[in-house]
Amino acid sequence: MQIGKARAATTEICAATADAVGVRGRDLCGDLMGRLSFTEYFYLLLTGRQPTEDQRYFLDLLLVAIAEHGMMPTVQAARMTLAADPNALQGALAAGILGCGPVLLGTSELCGALLAKARKRVAEGEDADRVVLELAREIRESGGKAPGFGHPVHRPLDPRAERILELADQRGVSGPHVDLARRMREAVAQVWGKPLVMNVSMPIAAVLLDLDFPPAMIKAIPLLARTGGILAHLAEEQQNPIGFVLAGHAEAAVSLRRQGRD
Repeated sequence: MQIGKARAATTEICAATADAVGVRGRDLCGDLMGRLSFTEYFYLLLTGRQPTEDQRYFLDLLLVAIAEHGMMPTVQAARMTLAADPNALQGALAAGILGCGPVLLGTSELCGALLAKARKRVAEGEDADRVVLELAREIRESGGKAPGFGHPVHRPLDPRAERILELADQRGVSGPHVDLARRMREAVAQVWGKPLVMNVSMPIAAVLLDLDFPPAMIKAIPLLARTGGILAHLAEEQQNPIGFVLAGHAEAAVSLRRQGRD
Protein backbone atom coordinates (compact mmCIF):
# COMPACT_ATOMS: atom_id res chain seq x y z
CA MET A 1 0.00 0.00 0.00
CA GLN A 2 1.41 3.36 -1.04
CA ILE A 3 1.13 5.99 1.68
CA GLY A 4 1.64 9.50 0.38
CA LYS A 5 2.70 10.56 -3.08
CA ALA A 6 4.87 8.09 -4.96
CA ARG A 7 8.35 9.40 -5.68
CA ALA A 8 11.92 8.23 -6.07
CA ALA A 9 13.72 7.37 -2.83
CA THR A 10 17.00 9.27 -2.48
CA THR A 11 19.61 10.01 0.19
CA GLU A 12 22.51 12.43 0.37
CA ILE A 13 24.24 10.81 3.33
CA CYS A 14 26.15 7.71 2.30
CA ALA A 15 26.76 5.09 -0.36
CA ALA A 16 29.18 2.16 -0.26
CA THR A 17 30.88 0.34 -3.13
CA ALA A 18 33.25 -2.63 -3.17
CA ASP A 19 36.30 -0.50 -2.43
CA ALA A 20 35.04 2.81 -1.05
CA VAL A 21 32.52 4.49 1.21
CA GLY A 22 31.24 7.93 0.29
CA VAL A 23 29.83 10.09 3.09
CA ARG A 24 28.31 13.48 2.37
CA GLY A 25 30.33 13.80 -0.82
CA ARG A 26 33.60 12.87 0.86
CA ASP A 27 35.69 9.72 0.80
CA LEU A 28 35.43 8.09 4.21
CA CYS A 29 38.92 6.61 4.25
CA GLY A 30 40.77 9.39 2.45
CA ASP A 31 38.99 12.51 3.68
CA LEU A 32 37.48 11.70 7.05
CA MET A 33 39.16 8.86 8.94
CA GLY A 34 42.10 10.22 10.89
CA ARG A 35 41.13 13.78 10.00
CA LEU A 36 37.87 14.50 11.80
CA SER A 37 36.93 14.00 15.42
CA PHE A 38 33.65 12.22 16.09
CA THR A 39 32.04 15.55 17.02
CA GLU A 40 33.06 17.04 13.67
CA TYR A 41 31.93 13.90 11.88
CA PHE A 42 28.55 13.95 13.63
CA TYR A 43 28.01 17.56 12.56
CA LEU A 44 28.95 16.65 8.99
CA LEU A 45 26.58 13.68 8.98
CA LEU A 46 23.75 15.83 10.32
CA THR A 47 24.19 18.93 8.18
CA GLY A 48 26.37 18.01 5.21
CA ARG A 49 28.89 20.65 6.30
CA GLN A 50 32.01 20.53 8.41
CA PRO A 51 31.62 22.67 11.52
CA THR A 52 33.39 25.92 12.15
CA GLU A 53 35.74 25.98 15.12
CA ASP A 54 33.06 27.59 17.31
CA GLN A 55 30.45 25.07 16.21
CA ARG A 56 32.81 22.19 16.99
CA TYR A 57 33.84 23.69 20.33
CA PHE A 58 30.31 24.22 21.57
CA LEU A 59 28.98 20.94 20.25
CA ASP A 60 31.72 19.24 22.26
CA LEU A 61 30.92 21.41 25.27
CA LEU A 62 27.19 20.68 25.18
CA LEU A 63 27.68 16.95 24.72
CA VAL A 64 29.95 16.88 27.77
CA ALA A 65 27.51 19.03 29.77
CA ILE A 66 24.51 16.75 29.33
CA ALA A 67 26.02 13.26 29.03
CA GLU A 68 25.87 12.28 32.69
CA HIS A 69 23.73 13.24 35.67
CA GLY A 70 23.84 10.32 38.05
CA MET A 71 21.42 7.49 38.76
CA MET A 72 18.53 8.89 36.74
CA PRO A 73 15.45 6.74 36.02
CA THR A 74 16.70 6.28 32.45
CA VAL A 75 19.95 4.86 33.80
CA GLN A 76 18.10 2.64 36.26
CA ALA A 77 15.91 1.26 33.47
CA ALA A 78 19.00 0.47 31.40
CA ARG A 79 20.84 -1.21 34.26
CA MET A 80 17.80 -3.28 35.29
CA THR A 81 17.38 -4.42 31.69
CA LEU A 82 21.01 -5.51 31.46
CA ALA A 83 20.69 -7.31 34.78
CA ALA A 84 17.74 -9.25 33.39
CA ASP A 85 19.57 -10.10 30.15
CA PRO A 86 23.35 -9.56 30.37
CA ASN A 87 23.73 -10.26 26.65
CA ALA A 88 21.30 -7.54 25.56
CA LEU A 89 23.56 -4.49 25.61
CA GLN A 90 21.64 -2.94 22.74
CA GLY A 91 18.32 -3.64 24.45
CA ALA A 92 19.51 -2.11 27.70
CA LEU A 93 20.71 0.98 25.87
CA ALA A 94 17.38 1.24 24.08
CA ALA A 95 15.52 0.91 27.39
CA GLY A 96 17.40 3.92 28.71
CA ILE A 97 17.04 6.04 25.58
CA LEU A 98 13.32 5.32 25.30
CA GLY A 99 12.86 7.03 28.65
CA CYS A 100 14.66 10.19 27.59
CA GLY A 101 12.02 12.87 27.40
CA PRO A 102 11.29 16.40 28.55
CA VAL A 103 10.85 15.35 32.18
CA LEU A 104 14.02 13.30 32.65
CA LEU A 105 16.49 14.52 30.05
CA GLY A 106 15.61 18.12 29.48
CA THR A 107 13.45 20.36 27.39
CA SER A 108 16.04 21.69 24.97
CA GLU A 109 13.76 20.98 22.01
CA LEU A 110 10.90 22.94 23.60
CA CYS A 111 13.31 25.70 24.61
CA GLY A 112 14.46 25.95 21.01
CA ALA A 113 10.89 26.29 19.76
CA LEU A 114 10.14 28.96 22.37
CA LEU A 115 13.27 30.96 21.54
CA ALA A 116 12.64 30.68 17.80
CA LYS A 117 9.11 31.96 18.28
CA ALA A 118 10.35 34.89 20.34
CA ARG A 119 13.14 35.62 17.87
CA LYS A 120 10.69 35.75 14.95
CA ARG A 121 8.50 38.30 16.71
CA VAL A 122 11.46 40.45 17.70
CA ALA A 123 12.81 40.32 14.14
CA GLU A 124 9.43 41.61 12.97
CA GLY A 125 9.84 44.67 15.17
CA GLU A 126 8.31 43.79 18.54
CA ASP A 127 10.04 44.73 21.78
CA ALA A 128 12.09 41.81 23.13
CA ASP A 129 11.14 42.27 26.79
CA ARG A 130 7.46 42.52 25.93
CA VAL A 131 7.63 39.42 23.75
CA VAL A 132 9.22 37.17 26.38
CA LEU A 133 6.88 38.49 29.07
CA GLU A 134 3.83 37.72 26.93
CA LEU A 135 5.13 34.25 26.13
CA ALA A 136 5.80 33.54 29.80
CA ARG A 137 2.29 34.69 30.69
CA GLU A 138 0.76 32.49 28.00
CA ILE A 139 2.56 29.46 29.42
CA ARG A 140 1.58 30.28 32.99
CA GLU A 141 -2.07 31.01 32.18
CA SER A 142 -2.39 27.75 30.25
CA GLY A 143 -1.15 25.84 33.29
CA GLY A 144 2.09 24.83 31.63
CA LYS A 145 5.65 24.72 32.87
CA ALA A 146 8.23 27.13 31.52
CA PRO A 147 10.62 25.02 29.42
CA GLY A 148 14.20 25.39 30.54
CA PHE A 149 13.32 26.55 34.06
CA GLY A 150 13.26 24.67 37.34
CA HIS A 151 15.39 21.81 38.60
CA PRO A 152 14.93 19.34 41.49
CA VAL A 153 18.61 19.37 42.46
CA HIS A 154 20.42 22.47 41.22
CA ARG A 155 19.38 25.56 43.20
CA PRO A 156 19.60 28.52 43.08
CA LEU A 157 21.66 28.06 39.89
CA ASP A 158 22.35 25.20 37.52
CA PRO A 159 26.16 25.30 37.27
CA ARG A 160 26.09 23.71 33.83
CA ALA A 161 23.82 26.40 32.45
CA GLU A 162 25.92 29.20 33.92
CA ARG A 163 29.12 27.70 32.52
CA ILE A 164 27.65 27.43 29.02
CA LEU A 165 26.56 31.07 29.10
CA GLU A 166 29.93 32.14 30.48
CA LEU A 167 31.83 30.41 27.69
CA ALA A 168 29.42 31.66 25.04
CA ASP A 169 30.13 35.20 26.19
CA GLN A 170 33.88 34.62 26.39
CA ARG A 171 34.07 33.24 22.86
CA GLY A 172 31.77 35.85 21.39
CA VAL A 173 29.05 33.52 20.15
CA SER A 174 26.24 34.83 22.36
CA GLY A 175 23.68 36.14 19.91
CA PRO A 176 19.98 37.00 19.85
CA HIS A 177 18.85 33.63 21.19
CA VAL A 178 21.17 33.76 24.21
CA ASP A 179 19.94 37.31 24.81
CA LEU A 180 16.33 36.14 24.68
CA ALA A 181 17.11 33.26 27.05
CA ARG A 182 18.43 35.74 29.60
CA ARG A 183 15.41 37.99 29.13
CA MET A 184 13.17 34.95 29.52
CA ARG A 185 14.76 34.25 32.91
CA GLU A 186 13.63 37.68 34.11
CA ALA A 187 10.19 37.31 32.55
CA VAL A 188 9.62 33.90 34.15
CA ALA A 189 10.63 35.25 37.56
CA GLN A 190 8.14 38.09 37.15
CA VAL A 191 5.26 35.91 35.97
CA TRP A 192 5.83 33.10 38.49
CA GLY A 193 6.43 35.58 41.29
CA LYS A 194 9.81 34.11 42.19
CA PRO A 195 13.11 33.27 40.48
CA LEU A 196 13.18 29.86 38.80
CA VAL A 197 16.45 28.12 38.04
CA MET A 198 17.45 28.31 34.40
CA ASN A 199 18.45 24.72 33.78
CA VAL A 200 20.93 23.43 31.24
CA SER A 201 18.31 22.92 28.53
CA MET A 202 17.77 26.62 27.84
CA PRO A 203 21.39 27.60 27.08
CA ILE A 204 21.86 24.39 25.09
CA ALA A 205 19.06 25.50 22.77
CA ALA A 206 20.10 29.15 22.75
CA VAL A 207 23.73 28.52 21.87
CA LEU A 208 22.86 25.94 19.23
CA LEU A 209 20.45 28.34 17.54
CA ASP A 210 22.97 31.18 17.66
CA LEU A 211 25.44 28.84 15.94
CA ASP A 212 22.94 27.97 13.17
CA PHE A 213 22.37 24.40 14.32
CA PRO A 214 19.28 22.80 12.69
CA PRO A 215 16.38 23.61 15.07
CA ALA A 216 14.60 20.33 14.37
CA MET A 217 17.66 18.38 15.57
CA ILE A 218 18.30 20.16 18.88
CA LYS A 219 16.97 17.11 20.72
CA ALA A 220 19.68 15.03 19.03
CA ILE A 221 22.33 16.59 21.26
CA PRO A 222 21.01 15.34 24.63
CA LEU A 223 20.12 12.01 23.02
CA LEU A 224 23.61 11.48 21.63
CA ALA A 225 25.23 12.68 24.85
CA ARG A 226 23.09 10.54 27.11
CA THR A 227 23.83 7.50 24.96
CA GLY A 228 27.44 7.85 26.06
CA GLY A 229 26.44 8.21 29.69
CA ILE A 230 24.15 5.19 29.63
CA LEU A 231 26.83 3.07 27.99
CA ALA A 232 29.19 4.03 30.82
CA HIS A 233 26.63 2.81 33.36
CA LEU A 234 26.16 -0.41 31.41
CA ALA A 235 29.91 -0.99 31.36
CA GLU A 236 29.91 -0.53 35.13
CA GLU A 237 26.87 -2.78 35.46
CA GLN A 238 28.85 -5.58 33.81
CA GLN A 239 31.59 -5.24 36.44
CA ASN A 240 29.52 -4.14 39.42
CA PRO A 241 25.93 -5.37 38.97
CA ILE A 242 23.36 -3.30 40.85
CA GLY A 243 20.36 -3.62 38.54
CA PHE A 244 18.57 -6.11 40.77
CA VAL A 245 19.52 -4.07 43.84
CA LEU A 246 17.79 -1.07 42.27
CA ALA A 247 14.77 -3.21 41.44
CA GLY A 248 14.66 -4.47 45.02
CA HIS A 249 14.75 -0.95 46.44
CA ALA A 250 11.94 0.05 44.09
CA GLU A 251 9.79 -2.86 45.22
CA ALA A 252 10.49 -2.14 48.88
CA ALA A 253 9.52 1.50 48.45
CA VAL A 254 6.05 0.67 47.12
CA SER A 255 3.30 -0.64 49.37
CA LEU A 256 0.22 -2.46 48.16
CA ARG A 257 -2.98 -0.53 48.67
CA ARG A 258 -5.74 -3.06 49.16
CA GLN A 259 -9.18 -2.17 47.90
CA GLY A 260 -12.23 -3.25 49.83
CA ARG A 261 -14.77 -5.61 48.31
CA ASP A 262 -18.39 -4.68 47.80
